Amino acid sequence: MKKHKADRIRNIGIVGHGSSGKTSLTESLLFAAGASDRLGRVDEGTTVSDFDADEVKRKVSINASLAPCEWKDHKINLIDAPGFFDFVGDVKGMLRVVDCVAIVLDAVPGLEVGAEIMGEWADERSLPRFFVVNKMDRENADFFRSVDALIARYGTKVAPIQVPIGSQDAFQGIVDVIDNKAYIWQGGQMAEAPVPADLQGRVQEYRDKLVEAVAETDDDLINKFLEGEELTREEIVKGLKAGIQSGVVVPVVCASGIRAIGMQPMLDFMVNSLPSPLEMPPAKGKNPQNGHEVVLDGKDESSLAALVFKTMADPYVGKLTYFRVFAGVLKSDSHVWNANKTHEERIGQVYFLRGKTQEAATEVHAGDIGAVAKLQDTATGDSLCEKARPVLFDPIEFPNPIFSLAIKPKTKTDEDKMGPALQRLAEEDPTFHFRRDPDTGQTVISGMGESHLDVIVDRIKRKFGSEVTIETPKVPYRETITGHSKVQGRHKKQTGGRGQFGDCWVEFEPLPKGSGFEFADKVVGGAIPRQYIPAVEKGIVESMSEGIQAGYPVVDLRASVYDGSFHPVDSSEMAFKIAGQLAFKKGTSEARPVILEPILNVEVTVPEECMGDVIGDLNTKRGRVLGMESIGGGRQRINAQVPMGEMMRYAIDLRSITRGRGLFTTEIAHYEEVPANISQQIIEQAKKEREKEE
Repeated sequence: MKKHKADRIRNIGIVGHGSSGKTSLTESLLFAAGASDRLGRVDEGTTVSDFDADEVKRKVSINASLAPCEWKDHKINLIDAPGFFDFVGDVKGMLRVVDCVAIVLDAVPGLEVGAEIMGEWADERSLPRFFVVNKMDRENADFFRSVDALIARYGTKVAPIQVPIGSQDAFQGIVDVIDNKAYIWQGGQMAEAPVPADLQGRVQEYRDKLVEAVAETDDDLINKFLEGEELTREEIVKGLKAGIQSGVVVPVVCASGIRAIGMQPMLDFMVNSLPSPLEMPPAKGKNPQNGHEVVLDGKDESSLAALVFKTMADPYVGKLTYFRVFAGVLKSDSHVWNANKTHEERIGQVYFLRGKTQEAATEVHAGDIGAVAKLQDTATGDSLCEKARPVLFDPIEFPNPIFSLAIKPKTKTDEDKMGPALQRLAEEDPTFHFRRDPDTGQTVISGMGESHLDVIVDRIKRKFGSEVTIETPKVPYRETITGHSKVQGRHKKQTGGRGQFGDCWVEFEPLPKGSGFEFADKVVGGAIPRQYIPAVEKGIVESMSEGIQAGYPVVDLRASVYDGSFHPVDSSEMAFKIAGQLAFKKGTSEARPVILEPILNVEVTVPEECMGDVIGDLNTKRGRVLGMESIGGGRQRINAQVPMGEMMRYAIDLRSITRGRGLFTTEIAHYEEVPANISQQIIEQAKKEREKEE
């Protein structure tokens, strides 16, 4: 692939709802541009962008995949992004490096929630966008219904620039609204044809609306339009490009990715009407040495400034780092400065990627996207620059994980492999976290949903050779007492030689929430020698970790040793430690023990129309709604407190209730006593687990 200057580069993210046909569309664009010599199929696992084994197996995109092509002396960097919410990490990274997004709609359902959310994320970055009504060959496909839904949602800035010729099985081409020309595809070839008579009225209607929309992008054009003069083709094209860049015009095109209809006009549209990196607002960073803002001009002649937006880990190839150059040139066999890690990285061979295909390059110019292998410490979100002129980009904001599972290796060998695998996968995917829970002793993995963690587990097995099992994480319950008790702990054992004797009287009483544990020595008159008192405390503390009823740690109590007896020969620290353990077991069981459960502060953001269903669902989870507030955009924020045990699958529940529109965050607030009926279930479950282990 030859070198391209920034003014001839287009960086375009292909986004949309899951199963809207993004990968098939990308495949057809590559084929039409001559970047691939065959038209791959998703269901056959032969597409350029879905090359990962997990993608082939599941027939969905999991990773954002680079797919560059050349068209009319321009380079178009397409990035095919996942559409399912479980894999949003790559979408967030991709949105930081593209200059425009193509939001793909399925022509049957039209505007779906995934497309709406992608539009909102594009708004956060002020990215220009256009809509592609795809799958026009499907049964019940309806372009005009989709356009009406877009206009109802986004207003008159939505401007169709194409009209389909036929639909469903009869879909065979498009009419270019600007030029009033029709194009038919037969046998994979495009040919110009007369505009069908039944579409001429619709084409004229859309052209009039387009002219009105583009006229508003320029004072001279609006004056000419208001005076009733006809805008020239050049003025319409110029106004369309300006409108797309400013966001006041959002074009709509149509296509069939499966049948490769509409690809050449779409490629023409991309190079003629979408902004180059130089036409976008300049990227900004800061100088980490003095905190001053750095504005990047996007030129090759400037100092290097590149952002890493994705990494891929492979146990055999090593780490592959994807980056976009915002200024300067990143060259093979060079050294760069990692401004985040404040140390130098050696750059080996740089590549242009097309799916899994790596094309070696000598350098990557400003505005372009490339990759490099085997960087030591560079991670997603890091800034690469020159040490003498450091630039630090704002971090990429990734969503926090919302769904967790406990993971367990099958053998000691698997355990040795599992740790490094988790570390490598966490480096690759910022939305995947793992931790060791000190309360339950489990290794807990967290991600964006069930499918996300299924993929993680598959990769641990397939890529790193570690056989693991998963289960629902244990809730870190606590136990405490609510009453008082005074008991004797007496340990006496005679074995023929020196015996064991320890005797203590201990009072147990509850403490306020969050107080922890207190031990008091109230022995008087030498009933127990001083050297044995710490042993009594140690026995009680060790017993606290084993629980009272269900084996959970005991909190918030005071133990006061106030009397006892000893034997001058048989008493020992071990004997008094065992006496303390016996006193604990007897005393806490008599002091009205209860189980405590963690209560979460939950913040849920949902569309207004879903609020009733969400509140009802929280009520069924023993939740308490604390308040609600409108946050604009037709969305409400609900604050509630819900037991952790009821929230283990909330990510799945909320997604179902709100059709993917709901978001939530949680944090532990405090512990509360578990209701009696649920407490009994917890005790029985703990008993079963102990029996199973034994």
